[in-house]
Order: sequence, then C-alpha cells, then structure tokens
Amino acid sequence: MSEHAFPRELLSPRHWPSWLGAGFWFLLAQLPYRLQWRLARALAPLLKLNKKRYYYARRNIELCFPEMTEAERNKLVKENLVSTAMVVFETGIAWFWPKWRLRRLFHVRGLEHVEAAREAGEGALLLGLHLTTLEIGGALLGQRIDFDAMYRPHSNPVYDYLQKNRRESYAPETLVIPRDSVRTMVSRLRKGRFIWYAPDRDLGPKNSLFVPFFGVPAATVSAAGKLVKMGKARVIPFTHYRRPNGRGYELALLPPLENFPTGDEYEDTLRVSQFMESEVRKCPEQYFWAQPRFKSRPEGEPSLYQ
Repeated sequence: MSEHAFPRELLSPRHWPSWLGAGFWFLLAQLPYRLQWRLARALAPLLKLNKKRYYYARRNIELCFPEMTEAERNKLVKENLVSTAMVVFETGIAWFWPKWRLRRLFHVRGLEHVEAAREAGEGALLLGLHLTTLEIGGALLGQRIDFDAMYRPHSNPVYDYLQKNRRESYAPETLVIPRDSVRTMVSRLRKGRFIWYAPDRDLGPKNSLFVPFFGVPAATVSAAGKLVKMGKARVIPFTHYRRPNGRGYELALLPPLENFPTGDEYEDTLRVSQFMESEVRKCPEQYFWAQPRFKSRPEGEPSLYQ
C-alpha cells in the first residue's frame, strides 16, 4: 500500500484543470457498469480522430492477420475500437470503485498455482501482456492475491500520481516498480513476491531480441529468463478477458511454465512470445493493437509503418 506523502506541488493552479478532469472521471466511474459499457460502444468511433493510434491498430492487424479478408479485418478493427474505448471507463472503475463493488465483476481460476508457489516459498513472475483489460485486470487480481506491478511514469504529474497511487491500492502490500528497476524486481522475487510482468512493448533493440509475433519479427524484452533465475522464482502466466455483453471479466492464472528458463535466451524469449500470441488469438479484439508493436526492425529491414 502506498505510504508516499502527497506532493504539495500538485496543488499548484497549473494542475487544476487536470484535477477537474480527474473529478469528472471519478463521477463517470460511478455510473452503473452496464451503462458504462454501452457508452464505450457509442463513443468508440471517436477514437478514429487519433489518426496515429488508429493507423497503428489497422496496420498491426493487417500484418498479423494476412489470412483475413479486408472485411474481416475491418470488423476486427471496429471491435478493437470498442475494446479500447472501454479502457477509459475500466480505468475509472479500477481506480475509483470500492473493493466490494469490484468483487461483483469477475471470476478467477487457477489460484492453486499461486498457492503452490507460496507454499514452496517461491515468488513468481505473473507473465501477462497488454490486453485492453490490463488496468482493471490488476484491480480485480488484487482482490485475490497480493502482487507487485510494473510502472512507467506519465508526463502529466497529476495522472502520474493517480496511476501510481491507485495501483498501489490494488492489494495490501503492492509495490509499483519502475520498469527498469531490475534490482528491485529480483529482490522482491527472492522475498516470495508475485510481480505482474508484460514484455510485449517495443522498447527498442537494446534489451530485446527479435522473435516472431504472428510471424513478424518483433523486438521483445528478453529479461524474463534472467529475472526468474536471479529471483529464484517461477513463471505463472496470467490473462484477463472481458466477457461478452457487459457481463464482467474472466481472470485466469495458468500452470507455471515448465523447464523455464532453459539458458537459451532466444528460445526463452520465443516461448514467451508464443504464449502471448496464443492468448491474443483467443480474443484478438481485446489486444492493445494501437501500440507501435513493430516499430523496431532488425538491421537492414525497412520500417513497417509508413
């Protein structure tokens, strides 16, 4: 739980518009869940106004599903817009709903894998990916297990404060860890902590390997094997999907990866990528396609985004 003092500089008048926006977000989050779900569907077409993100979504789907007809890809893009619009509402729910209200929204399976690791005195990487349900998935998971989460600072100080503060409220002992703080991650794993870890962002080739993702070479963070080896931990895959027609969420903690890490960094990273691809294929409309997943290219290859 967060014990950080409130930064008084956030009370400066220049931050008042951001606080007003946060207040409106809080009020919006109090609406009935099904109404928020309907509003997301109604507002989804407005996301096309963000031309860069809309382009990324269309281009990524084109690259990853070449077997689809144009009509099928258009349908998937449309569904993905709805899923992405729902993120705004779900983040408000995750940050501003009381825990008793959150408990009505979801079902979780696979808790026995967490209990087995805990009984063995081992921590675990909760291997996930950037589904559009990521934020609410964390809030719901915190209803069942205590875990730490990765964190990337935001340029808006008010949003950054809210993001960090609210994520640290998801579970009793949650620590939000900067994504480049390897030492902290290893230390927490050795203490038997569970850390949510999603390596499917293109952070450049420096700390990544190019492995296939839907048949396209993608810069994939290759640290999972090293982290669990140094942290003497397990890898427990974790997924979270939105149920159809506004019926809440399905969370799944899957059996730990066996024989991981192998010591072969490429093979370990490939295995992680294969897991992520298999999960995206289950509900492709719920993946965060609006990110530049294939921005980095192997040496000599042209950009895939024109």
